Amino acid sequence: MNISSSFTLCRFTFRKCLSRRLQGDTCDRYYCSKSSSTDQTRVVQLKNKLACGPSFQDFIKSSTSDKSYDACNDEYEEYHIPECTTARSQKVYFETYGCQMNVSDTEIAWSILQKAGYSRTHELPEADVVLLVTCSVREKAEQTIWNRLKHLTALKKRCQKHKPLLKIGVLGCMAERLKTKLLEQEKLVDVLAGPDAYRHLPRLLSLAYGGQRASNVLLSLEETYADVMPVHQTPEGHSAFVSIMRGCDNMCSYCIVPFTRGRERSRPLSSILEEVRMLSDQGVKEVTLLGQNVNSYRDLSEQHFICSEGSTQLSRGFKTVYRTKQGGLLFSDLLDKVSQIDPDMRIRFTSPHPKDFPDEVLQLIQERRNICKQIHLPAQSGSSRVLHAMRRGYTREAYLDLVENIREIIPGVSLSSDFITGFCGETEEDHQQTLSLVREVGYNVGFLFAYSMRKKTHAYHRLQDDVPAPVKQCRLEELISVFREEAAKVNMALTGSTQLVLVEGESKRSSEELCGRNDGNVKVVFPKTDLPVQPEKPQMVPVTLGDYVLVKITSANSQCLRGHALIHSSLNDRKTSEHLLSKQTI
Repeated sequence: MNISSSFTLCRFTFRKCLSRRLQGDTCDRYYCSKSSSTDQTRVVQLKNKLACGPSFQDFIKSSTSDKSYDACNDEYEEYHIPECTTARSQKVYFETYGCQMNVSDTEIAWSILQKAGYSRTHELPEADVVLLVTCSVREKAEQTIWNRLKHLTALKKRCQKHKPLLKIGVLGCMAERLKTKLLEQEKLVDVLAGPDAYRHLPRLLSLAYGGQRASNVLLSLEETYADVMPVHQTPEGHSAFVSIMRGCDNMCSYCIVPFTRGRERSRPLSSILEEVRMLSDQGVKEVTLLGQNVNSYRDLSEQHFICSEGSTQLSRGFKTVYRTKQGGLLFSDLLDKVSQIDPDMRIRFTSPHPKDFPDEVLQLIQERRNICKQIHLPAQSGSSRVLHAMRRGYTREAYLDLVENIREIIPGVSLSSDFITGFCGETEEDHQQTLSLVREVGYNVGFLFAYSMRKKTHAYHRLQDDVPAPVKQCRLEELISVFREEAAKVNMALTGSTQLVLVEGESKRSSEELCGRNDGNVKVVFPKTDLPVQPEKPQMVPVTLGDYVLVKITSANSQCLRGHALIHSSLNDRKTSEHLLSKQTI
């Protein structure tokens, strides 16, 4: 008999004895007899305490062969199972799939586990715990993870002898969306933690080591991990992601994010500034502010923020499915404060919604030298009819008016976008309108996908996925072709210019070349060579990861720019360096 069963029997015996005793019966079988009034009072007190604890059914459930723990049904918050005493000897291996938010989530989860005593490994064979940070935006992404889980489960079975305690966990969006299938039907994982449950990872792993399958996929209206300082895994610290808000309220008809990440809530401004200052002190040269709808940021963490009179100012011609929000510190306030921390640190942000680009945000981007003149502007479609079906809140005309306004306020701005082909009811005419939008706008970078219907979404319940898969694929290939043509034109227009590049490392194709990104987030490749620090001085210094260098562009294609490096530089010294170089040329 195991400990749980023994405890269950003893508890049952005690309750039965207690019941008879309250009735005044003798109970020699249970070593009880009639007692005094004092004893009766003690028995009543014990009975009251007993009523506050877990019921008999809870112990029966936990003693079954297929144990599982579900935080969604946990009614006894005071009965916390202690964290794993062997945590300090356990190594965690992370695999991250999907968007930058998942990279940030990995850093948050690792920070929590590190504090609990776990160590991290980058080698799968060394791992005691394997955690997959997952994405549910498209079916292909989920299928990749299903295949990986089957491989890891087979590996776990093969390693039973020398890794008997190996645990597999799924974190993030897929954990929330497919909890039942992952945990109970397929039984491929030991631990599930949704995007708002990373704080519970040490406890969930403790339960897993106790023989249970453990899950917590509850969504929160408040969780932002504001007090958790992520452990940034940036190569030698040249760039980092900083999460500023979570969730989304837009409810676009195709999108699963509101159902896997929950409602919008923003991290307090003070905690964001603290993290950015820390990164600046560490020598980080580029910070990307992250959120599912990053420019709808609204800090309501303090009472005087809530009571402020400011309200959301949408881009002209745009609307939302929800009422106008009031009060709080807005994205423009955050961008203003962050950009003042370190004038030599680049600031980017993603992923925004086009509706949240009032003029004050655009003017701030233009004014601040260290806020990149690059805006991600997801269009999704060039057809007003399809945009209406997608519940995007704007028309083709409103989108083009916004592009014109952006380029008027920020001359030379680089634009990137997202597009979906083959959405419900999309006709060939709708597709051609999307192609014409791409040609009219001219983007540097694009993220293009065929539509993949997701359960729970508005489209799943109200629309028909009626575009055949071969047609979707054909339209996607045509869109990619047009996009590359236009991107090549935009990039070739930069030939002859001088670009300030933040060096990221060696080129993938040659160890004799370096690569980095310019202000517009376009990749720049150039030969590896020593460079002067100042034009007047002959001293040459090697170029290393995290350096800013000026690069003269000599050629371009749809994917990148090529050129030769001129001099070491910085955001503050760029104009001076360019001026001195031009004088030397003359």
